Amino acid sequence: MTIPPGSRPTLRFAPSPTGRLHIGNARSAVLNALLARANGGRFILRLDDTDRERSREEHAQAIRDDLAWLGLKPDLVVRQSDRFALYDAAVERLKAAGRLYPCYETEDELERRRKRQAARGLPPVYDRAALSLSAEERAALEAQGRRPHWRFLLEHRTVSWDDHVRGPSHIDAASQSDPVLVRADGAYLYTLPSVVDDIDLGVTDVVRGEDHVTNTGVQIQIFEALGAPAPRFGHHNLLTTASGEGLSKRLGHLSLGALREDGMEPLAVAALAVLVGSAQAVRPVESLDELASLIDLGRLSRAPARFDEAELEALNARTLHHLPFAAVAERLAAAGLPADEAFWLAVRGNLSRFADAAQWRRVVDGPVTPSVEDAGFLAEAAALLPPAPWDETSWGAWTERVRQATGRKGKALFMPLRLALTGLDHGPELKALLPLIGEARARARLAGRTA
Repeated sequence: MTIPPGSRPTLRFAPSPTGRLHIGNARSAVLNALLARANGGRFILRLDDTDRERSREEHAQAIRDDLAWLGLKPDLVVRQSDRFALYDAAVERLKAAGRLYPCYETEDELERRRKRQAARGLPPVYDRAALSLSAEERAALEAQGRRPHWRFLLEHRTVSWDDHVRGPSHIDAASQSDPVLVRADGAYLYTLPSVVDDIDLGVTDVVRGEDHVTNTGVQIQIFEALGAPAPRFGHHNLLTTASGEGLSKRLGHLSLGALREDGMEPLAVAALAVLVGSAQAVRPVESLDELASLIDLGRLSRAPARFDEAELEALNARTLHHLPFAAVAERLAAAGLPADEAFWLAVRGNLSRFADAAQWRRVVDGPVTPSVEDAGFLAEAAALLPPAPWDETSWGAWTERVRQATGRKGKALFMPLRLALTGLDHGPELKALLPLIGEARARARLAGRTA
């Protein structure tokens, strides 16, 4: 199943602001945002903040910051805490339709009932005992101080849908308990507000983790009970750690904020989050538009995908190595470095973090303390330097003259020159660095002077 061409879909990412987003959350966020982008649709950020005790404004702001860092700009941002009137109205409609009914069991009573069912070999499904309570019995329970929680009355039938990822799918609603939609204290659980919001916001496609598959049959029945068509669903495979552990907000080192602070490129994070566990090879991309063109929900694996930090490190470097100057000019200036295309093209292949560019700028501009192994050889090489101005052919012409004059070749020729010119035994190709270093600094360093 794919999003129909020309349908201009509306998709959403709906995190709870109870902690920092991690790389697994990024998978859902990027998939939804880029599917909307690729199909000319809308991308909505919905903050599921109905849990007032755990939701924090700092987490909500961090979510917005993380999405902005990834380059994902929502067309609309809504908060569930602003939308209770919609949920209240939906509750009244479901009550009037006989699809929402009050239950008075305590959690201890429900647990004892589940244990009895298990002992008899029965599934731990709610037995709908509350439906048989008379008005007098309900009144008596409320007189004791009990307040009802409210369950949605499922129709015991098979609910089917064509999943973007999994293909034809179904859930036997008879195997599920009637879900609690409203707690005894009046608080809403996830299910009802999510459905109401999808209806109100015109969400056409819900792309989320496969841990929500079992919720889908319930949600489709709620859509139907509220007189609305259900969106198309797609349940992607989940990310795990390299060791196979499930991701969670407690794994702070895998939060997007931590990855950003560690110098990871947002394009590398987005590419790995989307491409790992798919038919596409994990590879660097130059833009989110390029990444969007690689997304095919129907070719995602059904098995969990392992997120390997070492793979992200390697992809981060490869991403930098491919970034064009136009993509980094503003970042170079913001980092206090000259927005110099020749410099970027010279050093990008040696970066593992963008911040490493500052080291190579220091190598170019100095001061550099040269490492001198053979002063006589360096003096002879300095005498053979070609006249300025220099370009990328100057290094080759110079080292050929030095080779002919000294008989040195290979490492014996090139390493002493690199050590003197850069103070390091590794780095970008000197054919690109030499013109940037310039004649004055090159002669000083060949003479063993800090410059």
